Amino acid sequence: MRRLPQIKLLPDGRRLHLNDGPIDLIVEANGNGADVRAAYAAAARRFDGLLDELCAELAELRKAAHPVHCHLKGVVARRMHAAVAPFARNCFITPMAAVAGSVAEEILGAMLGVAQMRRAYVNNGGDIALHLEGGQQFCIGLIDRPDQLGIMHTLMVDAAHLSRGIATSGRHGRSFSLGIADAVTVLAKTAAQADAAATIIGNAVDLPGHPAIVRRPANELQPDSDLGSRLVTCEVGRLSDGEVMQALSGGEGVARNLLAAGLIDGAALRLSGEILVVGTYDQRAHHERELETA
Repeated sequence: MRRLPQIKLLPDGRRLHLNDGPIDLIVEANGNGADVRAAYAAAARRFDGLLDELCAELAELRKAAHPVHCHLKGVVARRMHAAVAPFARNCFITPMAAVAGSVAEEILGAMLGVAQMRRAYVNNGGDIALHLEGGQQFCIGLIDRPDQLGIMHTLMVDAAHLSRGIATSGRHGRSFSLGIADAVTVLAKTAAQADAAATIIGNAVDLPGHPAIVRRPANELQPDSDLGSRLVTCEVGRLSDGEVMQALSGGEGVARNLLAAGLIDGAALRLSGEILVVGTYDQRAHHERELETA
């Protein structure tokens, strides 16, 4: 018997919830009633069977990405590869590093294909694909770590900015991390690009060999992990202020290189209560932090 995804409006009547196995989406569209209904119907149609498409190519998706060649067939799978390919020449990365952002993009694209919307987003566990027309805005809540509630800072993205993708990675998230960042949030042109870049920057926030950091092979924690026997972070003990800044500076250097290459629009890196901000939103983020701490 074929598995059916769970598709329903949330109690607020505004947002759509789509769930199928590990994929859990919150969708919201703003426009006239007919367009919103059409957009939600299109999202539901595209969501049905999407997980099966990815599972059909899962073995290939878990392999190290080639920087040029792609043998994947599905449109979402190929988007995943395209997002990680810029990093594949210099480090190990699989298309799975961009799966959440790529799925969010696909659902948003289905909605935009049938309806006019002033504003819409698809949130896939914190990796978000955005649509903003003139004058519209989207407020991002920056959290200290993905597994706990509580917003530290906020950033506002408006239609004048080019960023349409947001993603967060770190050792407390749904996926394993090679680094020790509590959270790295990235803004990029697309959700898939933001997803891949957040993984790379998060991995670079690190203190290799530090005795307070506990690591284990990924496949001991999850036998089918795409990271294989690579050591992932399980626990981070007490770090000095200098060590925290040293770890953050490693990620900051990578983020600035990605910014210069046009692969991201901005990033916020958090570790042990400290935050470093890189990119277009530097001044705004620092201003908002001052307001919140005043």
